[in-house]
Order: sequence, then C-alpha cells, then structure tokens
Amino acid sequence: MMEMKSLLQVLADLSGTRADNAKPRSTGCTMVIDKGLGLSAYQDLLQLTGEYIDFIKLAFGTATITPPQILQQKIALCKQHGIHLYFGGTFFEIAYSRRKVDEYFQMVRDWGLDWVEISDGTVTIPSETRYRLVQQACQMGFQVITEIGKKMHSYHPTVDEFASMFALDRQAGAAYVIMESRESGQNIGVYDQAGNADCAYLEKLAERIPTQYVIWEAPQVKQQVQLIQLLGNSINLGNIQPSDVMSLESLRRGLRADTLSQFLSR
Repeated sequence: MMEMKSLLQVLADLSGTRADNAKPRSTGCTMVIDKGLGLSAYQDLLQLTGEYIDFIKLAFGTATITPPQILQQKIALCKQHGIHLYFGGTFFEIAYSRRKVDEYFQMVRDWGLDWVEISDGTVTIPSETRYRLVQQACQMGFQVITEIGKKMHSYHPTVDEFASMFALDRQAGAAYVIMESRESGQNIGVYDQAGNADCAYLEKLAERIPTQYVIWEAPQVKQQVQLIQLLGNSINLGNIQPSDVMSLESLRRGLRADTLSQFLSR
C-alpha cells in the first residue's frame, strides 16, 4: 500500500499542475450542467469531484419541478463544497417576459443563491434594458453571469457582435459571459455541424477580449480538448456533463494523451 501511494505521488509530481487549482478560482473554472440528478448521484458527484467543480447550473426550468426539499439539500451540498449553484437562464427569460424580474431576483435571494444568469437566448431584450438588468442584479448583491447567443441552430455571433455585447455586459458588472452552445454543441456558437470548434474565430476573438471572463460552453469532450489546446488549461468551460468532470480535470493537468504533449514540452 505504501508503494502504491508513493507511486501515485511520483506521478502527481511529474504530471501537469495549474496555478488556478485551489478554490475559489477565477480562471480555469468548470461549470457542470445538472439536468435532473437525484440526491444520491449528487452526493456521489461532489464527494468525488467537488474539488474540481466551480459552478453547477440547474438546467432549463428543472428547479421548479424538483421537490423543494431536494433542491434545498442540493443548495446546501454545493455550499459545503464551495460550489456556486444557480438557476439556468430560462427562469430569468420567463420572468422578463412576464414582467416579474424584481420578483424573480427576490425568489433567487430567498433560496439563498448568490449568482444569477441573465440571458436572452429565446426572448429579445434591448441592449440598454439588458445593461440595466445586469446593473440591478449587481446592486442587489448578486454575482452575474450573462449569456450571449440564441438558442437556435446555425446561430453564430460574429466576432464584432460578441465583443461588443461582452464589453457592455462587463461594463454593467457581469463577472462572466457565457458563449451559448446549448447542450448539443453542434451548429451553434463557435461549433460547426459536426461539433468542431472554429479555431480561426476563437483566435480572432481572443485578440479582442480578455477571455478569462468567458465561460465557453463545451458539452463534448472533443470540444474541451480543442479549446484547451488552443487557449490553455486555465480557460473556463461550461455545460460539462457530470460524468465528464474527472476527464476534464485530467485534460487540464495533462493527464490524458490529448493534452499530455503540452505539459511535456514545458
């Protein structure tokens, strides 16, 4: 047993590390999408990978059809593990459409959450109104994540469009801005029909904005590989499946063949 522990330590010392390994992190963040995990699965997930998760998004409107006692326990578990849990943007867009944003923000506060997502993936929100809503949430003490993009196939914001909206959201107070890619990661955002990242687009965008404030939705493992290879292991990645958290952390540390060469060449 001692020999095995020693070997594991040797491998750990030889493998890649990252400066943003300790929580709370501001870069190298991992956002997991929860589409309806049961409490036992949640406990197992956090017991094994809680150290590597920074955000958990309760996808769509699943929070409203989750038993309240289960939701309360999920929130408590996330706080114990230093994970920011938040409701997906669907809730906010419904509240905006029904002119209930104030009530929505109060509901989020009543549940004890510190982060809110402001998006317009389905509805249309004028840029000046979006700016004001981000400011309002910040003034109420929330940390804000915004999302740029529409929830429709073939929607690819231009570099100019994304950079302009990113600058406004950041100026209004957003901590992070998400690049919309949905759960499929195909033919939307920075991905083509086959789910491959547009590297030329990413390089141009990286020249225009500080990418440490972007959360790139990357639901497919090959997308996580591409983005890490292009932008480094300290990028923020979102819409990660619960079963892929260990795999992603291994990629970040060069513990998979896909990124090992990046660490060996240092």
